[in-house]
Amino acid sequence: MPPRTQARDPQTDIGAFLGRVLRDIRVEGGYKNQDAMAGVLSKDRSVVGKAESGEYPPTDEVLGDWLDACGVGGRLRAVIEGLTRFARMRDGGPVKVWFVGWVDAEGKAHTLRIWQPLIFPGILQTPAYASAVFAATGLRDEQVSDYVQSRLARQSILDRPDPPSVVIVIDELVLDRLIGGPEVMQEQLKHVIELSKRPNVHVHVLPTRTGANAGLGGPIHLATGIGSPEVLLVGALIEDQVSADPALVRKASATFDAVRGDALNRADSRNVMMEALEKWNS
Repeated sequence: MPPRTQARDPQTDIGAFLGRVLRDIRVEGGYKNQDAMAGVLSKDRSVVGKAESGEYPPTDEVLGDWLDACGVGGRLRAVIEGLTRFARMRDGGPVKVWFVGWVDAEGKAHTLRIWQPLIFPGILQTPAYASAVFAATGLRDEQVSDYVQSRLARQSILDRPDPPSVVIVIDELVLDRLIGGPEVMQEQLKHVIELSKRPNVHVHVLPTRTGANAGLGGPIHLATGIGSPEVLLVGALIEDQVSADPALVRKASATFDAVRGDALNRADSRNVMMEALEKWNS
């Protein structure tokens, strides 16, 4: 039986993009055809075909065995596992591949700088808070669950042996914006306060009294890695944008520095967050 044709476009369909990566890994691993791979996996050849065509991303079990058989580990394995989680989120249409660039940069970064004027940034969110945020966008329950699991997986960079330095500035209004109910807010604030005590996690609060500030244009995420361009993820009304354009990165970096300069220091920021926690507890 001939291999399945690639009907989906890897440039716009993350499942097809993942499938092409899995196919290349298979061939480089010495498995010249899908039947050979299926034999190693103890699965029907259609499982391999559907994975490589982008029709059906592999399960965690199949993916793990696939990567083990092909000798894939380390950072590349983590990126492929992230790609697979995003591919599973597809619902009736392609998921944009553009976000993969940010996930890769975030995973490799030694420094992350984040400005968020609206909500707690994803890297700090609890499962309950993240669920409420995703549900508010109109996603179905099963979609919310997939997105939350992907977000939590990305947070694992904070617990790796060499975690990145993370500098986050949030608007004070974030502490008062009700997301998911008072209990969710209590849990979220306790979580952020504890994270802010880590030596590599710097959380700063921009006081409301500051008024107009350089960051009113929207959220900014900057990832800096060794030997790679700094990557920018900037929030937009319809769809966020990822860019490594030096001019845009410099402008975003200057904006972040200006906002951070107006923010409270770590200790004072933690005190403000503790006061907000008391309000939600009352």
